[in-house]
Amino acid sequence: MRVLVTGATGLLGNNLVRLLLESGRTVRALVRRQDDRSLSGLDIRTTLGSVEDPVAVARACENVDWVVHAAGDVHIGWTGRDRQLAVNVQGTRNIVDAALAAKARMIHVSTVNALGLGTATEPATETTPAGGAIECGYVTSKRLAEQLVARAMQEGLSATIVNPGFVLGPWDWKPSSGKMLLQVHHRFTPFAPRGGCSVCDVRDVAHGILTLIDRRPAEKQFILAGENMTYLDLWTRICRTTGSRPPIMRAGPFMCVIVGTFGDLRARWTGRENDVNSASLQMSSQFHYYDSRRAEQALGYRSRPVDKSIRDAWNWFREYGYA
Repeated sequence: MRVLVTGATGLLGNNLVRLLLESGRTVRALVRRQDDRSLSGLDIRTTLGSVEDPVAVARACENVDWVVHAAGDVHIGWTGRDRQLAVNVQGTRNIVDAALAAKARMIHVSTVNALGLGTATEPATETTPAGGAIECGYVTSKRLAEQLVARAMQEGLSATIVNPGFVLGPWDWKPSSGKMLLQVHHRFTPFAPRGGCSVCDVRDVAHGILTLIDRRPAEKQFILAGENMTYLDLWTRICRTTGSRPPIMRAGPFMCVIVGTFGDLRARWTGRENDVNSASLQMSSQFHYYDSRRAEQALGYRSRPVDKSIRDAWNWFREYGYA
């Protein structure tokens, strides 16, 4: 079986490539650079290009059986919308067109942020009505990409959409989600964000995708999330594992407004928006809690304990010189 993975140098894509190879699949990756160290030593075939280039995408999809589209532009903020529309939406359109032409099955990796928002007491499911999320470029573009894939499925594309939660684990080269872990360790922050998230292990999400390839269930969308917890709890666990000073309490709403506004002003002055801005502060004040029961029942999906995911991610960062 031949599988193309986009986003193979990212956290989920890199773990998935390694799992596919371990399971005996033939793997191809669409990459921007041929010498990316995240793929060093792996027995895969690479095609040079980006998801924005339909010619490169079509070339990468030739003679493959499955396409796992895990590439994306991830930034929570008010800037970069045009870039996210180009990568997350037009890039997905190119993948869809190429998968149809190659008669390949497709797994589209989205995010729980594209779904409806649940509450602290009632986690959202695949059928929760859309609404409530902060409409920044990332959320909007990922939702539009999902809608594009759903329309293509009605027109004959054999595809499944997966919505991972907040993933942690090893092989986070860039880093992506692990950036939070490193920041919490390196810089004492007395106040944690007000909200919460659904923390899962990247290896379990990758295994869920592999199970989709093997089982091909009737359902066409699956949340692959994990333990729902406050950021205060998550940050405290991170600090306990890394030996750093934990936060004292959750940030108040007034503090979030001040910090978010300062981040926005700083972005205007410098022309560069960092991770602290009003969009990210508003999103982290919400409870992004999700229910993975559909995946648990159809795929046998399970996410290992959060403390183990934190520990394994931390050990990997230490081994590769990030910490």
